[in-house]
Amino acid sequence: MKPVLRILEPGLAASLQDCGRPGLQRFGVPVSGALDAVSLALANILAGNPPGAAAIEILGAGFAFEIEAESVTLALAGLAGGFTLQSGGGEIRVPALRSANARRGDIVRIPPPAGGAVSYLAVEGGFDVAPVLGSRSTYRRAALGGYLGRAFQAGDGLPLCLASSSRAAVRIKADIRTPDVLHAMRGPNAAYFSPGAFEMLFASAYTVAPASDRMGLRLQGPVLERAIEGELATQGATAGALQVPADGQPILLLADRQTAGGYPRIATVIGADIAAAGRLAAGMSVRFKEVDREEAVRLLREQRAWLAALPAALEPAGGDALTAEHLLSSNLIGGVTAGAAEE
Repeated sequence: MKPVLRILEPGLAASLQDCGRPGLQRFGVPVSGALDAVSLALANILAGNPPGAAAIEILGAGFAFEIEAESVTLALAGLAGGFTLQSGGGEIRVPALRSANARRGDIVRIPPPAGGAVSYLAVEGGFDVAPVLGSRSTYRRAALGGYLGRAFQAGDGLPLCLASSSRAAVRIKADIRTPDVLHAMRGPNAAYFSPGAFEMLFASAYTVAPASDRMGLRLQGPVLERAIEGELATQGATAGALQVPADGQPILLLADRQTAGGYPRIATVIGADIAAAGRLAAGMSVRFKEVDREEAVRLLREQRAWLAALPAALEPAGGDALTAEHLLSSNLIGGVTAGAAEE
């Protein structure tokens, strides 16, 4: 029997994502990929995978599945506080940023991301899903890649590459949070905006609107005044671009952005902050801080160096207290019974 994770509660638009399909926009193929590539890397490193391997991206709601494999090694990263592992009539909570082992019949329940939009669940060995155009990422608008080109549904069996896995549990220290400030550089269409628009952008707070999705964050705040009306000729869309439609309310482009568009771009969130931007959820506020190219490059290099050093920073998680084998050998109490004998 093929080893799978059997989806019990699919949550809200949970899907399979890796680092996407860069280099294909000229053919009209969106990049897609993880909203938060940093948390994706953390989950994979904890599970013993390459940082960019495909993992389950969990958006804004809970997620649950049953193990239909001999054993698996799991790891959760991002904005979820951890997950519960139900095994042998007992239940134990596994913190985020820590791997754990589970086995056939165990049920894993992941709560909604706390204080943000997204978290990632990685499994050692990854998922046995064929890449499409070089990626296992799901792009739902075109039913491309991932698991059947769509978000997960109850009853789905997500196939695993490994039938068994029992890596020693490890943990890592990292501070994953939603940003208060995003660093940005002035965009390529600066001439379309008045000087006051830049002052407003870098001095004001903007709120993430409910209509936001994986394509982009629709932001609500002070109107950004144009110096030139009308739209541009179509130009390539980039991650982190702050496009400004006619209503003056910016849209921050994310993973599932269109390949091209005609709205002028007042600024671009720097590469080092794009993962953090992907953690923002509806109702959250964020400010923008202007930086120059030198600062943007420095911050990106620092982030890449930190990510490269993460595998060496793994620590033993301390015994096998969270393994399924331990749970099944323990007399865990799943409920309380009356003390009086039946008559």
